[in-house]
Amino acid sequence: MKLTLIVPTYNEAENLPRLAEALFSLPLPDLRLLIVDDNSPDGTGEIAERLSAQNPAHISVIHRPGKLGLGTAYIQGFEQALLDGAQAIGQMDADFSHPPERILRMVETLQFCDVVIGSRYVPGGSVDRNWPLWRKSLSAFGNFYARTILKLKVRDVTGGFRIWRRETLQGMPLARIRSTGYAFQVETIYVAACLGYAYEEVPIYFADRRWGTSKMSFRIQREAALRVWQILWRYRDLHAPEQPQVHSQPRS
Repeated sequence: MKLTLIVPTYNEAENLPRLAEALFSLPLPDLRLLIVDDNSPDGTGEIAERLSAQNPAHISVIHRPGKLGLGTAYIQGFEQALLDGAQAIGQMDADFSHPPERILRMVETLQFCDVVIGSRYVPGGSVDRNWPLWRKSLSAFGNFYARTILKLKVRDVTGGFRIWRRETLQGMPLARIRSTGYAFQVETIYVAACLGYAYEEVPIYFADRRWGTSKMSFRIQREAALRVWQILWRYRDLHAPEQPQVHSQPRS
């Protein structure tokens, strides 16, 4: 399976070379890495170019003029990956909060569904054990809040570690996606659910970043919470089937 992993970056100079090394140590000969950099002032874009020059068949870079938002980075990455003929398209962070080794399990699981979610909130999944209680509670509440309002059965609706089938993204109205921040994750999985695409959740351990600075803030979380209601209204014309159809046999 030709898999393209999209990694948006902003000031990830410390993490990006380590991540590339970890990804290409996996037994995935058809893996491609697409880096979408928002003109990082710490030189991440230049590092990405060096990595691409060392491995041009497997690493490519999109340079953007500035911080244009996580959502637009992924949409641009989806479009490029589809043009390049990717059969599966993944999303992941550059900071190792998404464990690269779980990609193998996610790729296997994709044979039986339309999108696979690396989940913190299914049995076997968890968040960083060193997080203080308030941070664990805030993360869990934000996820519960979005799930409840949107009436989603997905356990981890706010996580950004996913692999999509090509056909799934082609069948989604990507031009309608408006969220630019972390609400993008909620919006895309809600649209997929409304259209009846089948999902599976693979448990992951969500570790805190070891290098670099977190992009999360209270303002971002508040914006995401308000955006949930806009998502509910925006897609009122989409209707999910009563029972999602989970594929029982692998698809070629």
